[in-house]
Amino acid sequence: MTLTKHTLTVAGAAVIVAGLGTTPALSAEVTLRGASCFPIGSPPSRPFEALVKAVNKRGKGVVQIKLLGGAPAIGSPYTLTQKMSKGAYDVVGCTEAYFGNILPEAAVYRLATRTYAELRKNGGLAYMSKLMAAKNMHYVARHHDFGNFHLWLNKKNKITKPDLTGLNLRVAPVYTAFFQSLGATTQRSNIGQVYTYMENNTVQGFGWPAVAWVPAWAKVTKYRVDPGFYSATLHTLVNMRKWKSLTTAQQDVITQVALQFERDSEPSSPKFQAVLKKQLAWLASKGIVAITFKGANREKWLTAADSAAWGEVFKRSPKHGRKLKALWTTGGS
Repeated sequence: MTLTKHTLTVAGAAVIVAGLGTTPALSAEVTLRGASCFPIGSPPSRPFEALVKAVNKRGKGVVQIKLLGGAPAIGSPYTLTQKMSKGAYDVVGCTEAYFGNILPEAAVYRLATRTYAELRKNGGLAYMSKLMAAKNMHYVARHHDFGNFHLWLNKKNKITKPDLTGLNLRVAPVYTAFFQSLGATTQRSNIGQVYTYMENNTVQGFGWPAVAWVPAWAKVTKYRVDPGFYSATLHTLVNMRKWKSLTTAQQDVITQVALQFERDSEPSSPKFQAVLKKQLAWLASKGIVAITFKGANREKWLTAADSAAWGEVFKRSPKHGRKLKALWTTGGS
C-alpha cells in the first residue's frame, strides 16, 4: 500500500490531501551488488560476467548488477555464497563446489543426468530451490555448463587403469571423494595456484572441465583421462530477502536472462558440442593426449565416480538424498 494524493473541492478551493491508497508507485532502478566465485576475466568467471552484462543491457531503468569482484581477490570462494546469504552481496555466480558448505545437497547440481528443462518439469529444481530458500538463497538458474570434468596429468604420470595410487592431485570438493576412492592423496588450492603446483610437481594432476581450460596449463599438462565425469555447472543465486524486495519486473529481467543462458549452455545442444569439439582440437594441438578407458576399466571409473559422489550426498542429507537422486537422474534411487 502506498501514500497517494487526492484533490478535494472545499468551499470552491482545490485542496490537496494525503491518504492511503493502493496505486503502486513507480519503481526506481535498483542496483544489486554482484560477485563471482572465480577471478574476474578467468574462463570460469566469464559466463557470469556475460550474464551481468546482459542483465544490465536488458534492465536499463529497471535493475542493474554492479560486479564488485571475484574470488579469491574478494575472499575465499568457499565463503562467498555464505556471505551472500547473510547480505554482504546480493547476487553471486558460483559453482556448487563452493556452496556445499552451506547447502549439504549442493552436489546434486553436478550429478544430474536429466536436462535442466526436464528438472524444471519434474520438480527436481523446485525441490532444491526449496532447500536453498531455507538458507536465505533464491535459485535463479544454471547460467552455464562446461560439460564433464576430466582428470589431467603431467607427462611423468601416465596411467593405464583406474588406479590413482601414488598421485597427489589438486582437487575441489567436486571430485575429492572420487579421486581418494581410487587411491590418490589430495589437496585444495585456488585456480591461480594450479600452474605452479603442476610445474614444481607439488601435484601430479588436477580435475577440470575441458571447455573452461586455462591456456597456460597446456605447458604443464600431458594427459586427459576419458571418459569425463559429473557436470561442471555454474549457478546464479540471489539473497532471498533481497529477491523478495524486488518488483516483479525487476525479478523478471534477471530470471529471463538467466534462463536464456541456461538453455544456450545445455551440453546436448549443437552449440555446446561445437565449442567442445573446437576445444579438444586445440588441446590436441598443444600435445595433450587422451587416455581412454574402455570396457571394464571404463565401467570401474564411472561407477567409482557415481558411488563416491552420491555416497556423500546420502551421508550429508539422509532425509533428502535418495529423493533427489530419483528426481535428478535417469537411474532412479
